[in-house]
Amino acid sequence: MPLTPEQQAQIDAARARPNQTLRAVAPGLEARLYQATPVLDHGFVRVVDYMGDDAAIVQAARVSYGAGTRKARDDAGLIRYLMRHWHSTPFEMCEIKLHVKLPIFVARQWIRHRTANVNEYSARYSVMDREFYIPAPEHLAAQAATNRQGRGEALEGEEAAEVLRLLREDAARCYEDYERMLNQTIDGRVLDPARKGLARELARMNLTQNIYTQWYWKTDLHNLFHFLRLRADPHAQHEIRVYAEAICDIVRDWVPLAWAAFEEYRLHGAQFSRTGMACLRRMLAGERVTQENSGMSPGEWREFRAALDPEGRLP
Repeated sequence: MPLTPEQQAQIDAARARPNQTLRAVAPGLEARLYQATPVLDHGFVRVVDYMGDDAAIVQAARVSYGAGTRKARDDAGLIRYLMRHWHSTPFEMCEIKLHVKLPIFVARQWIRHRTANVNEYSARYSVMDREFYIPAPEHLAAQAATNRQGRGEALEGEEAAEVLRLLREDAARCYEDYERMLNQTIDGRVLDPARKGLARELARMNLTQNIYTQWYWKTDLHNLFHFLRLRADPHAQHEIRVYAEAICDIVRDWVPLAWAAFEEYRLHGAQFSRTGMACLRRMLAGERVTQENSGMSPGEWREFRAALDPEGRLP
């Protein structure tokens, strides 16, 4: 279950106590505040706090104190200009704090984005919950033949069943040994009062990477957009991509003008190298350009073609 009854009770209590404020608020995000969006089998993302909105981006760019007589479309145009020309600092005026529950192996991939403030649940002080990520059968895949960090065709039949069995059994066995080393059971009953049990900071090393952890993750909008550009991409690993997609929905409700500009110029846009631009000009002039006469390596050519024709319709 993504949320415990205690966590849900805390969320309900927080949402039952609205407070007046003079600061800018985003109505779309206010409706989401504190509530958890389920991700994977036991995970979630929820907004704990935020600062700023679309107007804060515009205000920072203009270094002004108010909206004045400018219209909403003027703000949208300015935000699109800032995004188009890679002006980052105005977007740093908006910040968001998320509470995320995620498998440890996803957290270790996520933490490579070092432009955030993070505080993670500590297994040195607390006992980890018995919750593990087990992929849905359709997300089990073989190693890709051409991509060392990607997946190939889906596993099927007995092979898929065997993988799922191993994941479940290994996670359960390691957790039971973890409890045994701590000298306790899942309900807190001591196995042997005469034993001290191993320190939590040592016992945790026996846990599998699919066990769930939790953290508070705070970042500004500029760095969040960078995270989403990489992790919401169709080529990103499924397990982190679904978290990014959940955060995309949050950002869309928080800063709709900035989100629209991000979608237009970053998420669904493309950037070409000097050689790529030269090939584009040759193509527009009617010349037949191939990998052999493009000046690109095979990998660069594949990426170039994918950016031009993601659905593979061009000859």
